[in-house]
Amino acid sequence: MNIVEAIHDKALFGQLFRDFSTWQTWIAALKAIFALSMNNEELALYRQCTGRQEPLEQPFREVYFVCGRRSGKSFITSLIGIYLAVFQDYSPYLAHGERATLLILATDKKQSQIIMRYVKAILNLPLFRSYVTRETSEVIELSNSVDICIKPCSFKAVRGLTLIGVVFEELSFWKAEGVSIDYDVYQAVRPATMTIPTSMLIGISTPYSKTGLLYEMFKEHYGQEDSETLIWKAPSIVMNPTLSEKMISKEKEKDLSAARAEWDAEFREDIEAFLPLEVIERVVIPGRIELPYLEKFSYQAFVDPAGGGGDSFALSIGHKENGKVIQDVLRTRKGEPHLIVKEYAELLKKYKVHKVTGDKYAGAWVSESFRNEGISYNPSELNKSELYLEALPYISSGMVELIDSKELVKELRLLERRRGSSGKDSVDHPKSIGGGVPHDDASNVSCGIITMANQQRATPGFFFAGRSYERETKEEEKKQPSPNIRDRFIDRFDRGD
Repeated sequence: MNIVEAIHDKALFGQLFRDFSTWQTWIAALKAIFALSMNNEELALYRQCTGRQEPLEQPFREVYFVCGRRSGKSFITSLIGIYLAVFQDYSPYLAHGERATLLILATDKKQSQIIMRYVKAILNLPLFRSYVTRETSEVIELSNSVDICIKPCSFKAVRGLTLIGVVFEELSFWKAEGVSIDYDVYQAVRPATMTIPTSMLIGISTPYSKTGLLYEMFKEHYGQEDSETLIWKAPSIVMNPTLSEKMISKEKEKDLSAARAEWDAEFREDIEAFLPLEVIERVVIPGRIELPYLEKFSYQAFVDPAGGGGDSFALSIGHKENGKVIQDVLRTRKGEPHLIVKEYAELLKKYKVHKVTGDKYAGAWVSESFRNEGISYNPSELNKSELYLEALPYISSGMVELIDSKELVKELRLLERRRGSSGKDSVDHPKSIGGGVPHDDASNVSCGIITMANQQRATPGFFFAGRSYERETKEEEKKQPSPNIRDRFIDRFDRGD
């Protein structure tokens, strides 16, 4: 029995569907995946959603769905998973005592629990109930030597498994401690599927930025007639016609870029990674934890205060040396804020620093606490996004040396650069990762100290990203005087002129 027959059978999956007519696009998608014959309407949907003309004659072993929110993704992937686990015999491919695994990887524990509820609901149908022999929070063992394993995304989760199928849920949003791991998991999964000739890999997600595994697969395989990897891309309302077009229109009025990604399944044009990993690694000095005070240097400090809760109270101390910004100290602390101020004040005095710069939105308690310890506190004229953008050319050109901190590297890798409708860029971490808010305390103070150390505008021969700002601006002024000469210089640097 094929999967579409099982869906229409009221004794099997058919019990789960109230109205088959609202699932016709998904039916067409399933027929495409499993190489089942299509009618004219389904063939039109196939062409619309894949960019291809004719379906292949054999099932796809690798499929990626790029679909909007509320399109039924999690339910369908659960359905496909149960079909792969129950309706096929894998005993010819298993050694004595070996068990096969259907692996579903979700963005986080919360998402994996949602998928688990779908799977358990399907397996609770009368004809499937007898298959279940044992259940835990992550694994359902079946009597046919197949385990259904549902976990948060991790490349460690696939080690030692024989996979009959793997589902990547919400692939665009996979992060581990703020770092994308989609490629690592993909590379780990492929060997685990090789001994099962009918194994299937399914990636499914609402799209996000034009980075990562899902986007690269889309670029390479969408609309490619003979590709053995299928990309199915469709807006929410195409996959789920019960959605309200009026509601989606209102969402677009609030935030067009976000709504086009979430409802129209379009990769965002306005978001890109702020710093590539190779650029970050080039300026992080391996093994450097902290540098001692040296009398010949003048030090500056930047802090990112925290009033308790999940954020850390961060401090960075640095100095300028041979045109480079050297980060000497990076500290992040959680705890009672006034005690942290006392600790930091003692450290600052060791570096002969009696003035710190920090968040201008910090409460009055910050300046008062530092003042009580003999340190003056000056609010930064720039917000954190502006600090990142100011620090970018120095980091990109290698005119920075940063402390070797895993926390800092993770935070810098996570930052996103967004292009606003007015043309002004902003930089920030994503709004959430796996339901939680990412931290940026270490990256804030690090970029803050880079910017501070390079704000000595009046210094003769001041270096901007490794070039003499004073010399080049004078040459530019001779050619074409302008009050915005520094902005033009930055633009030229970004273009690589």
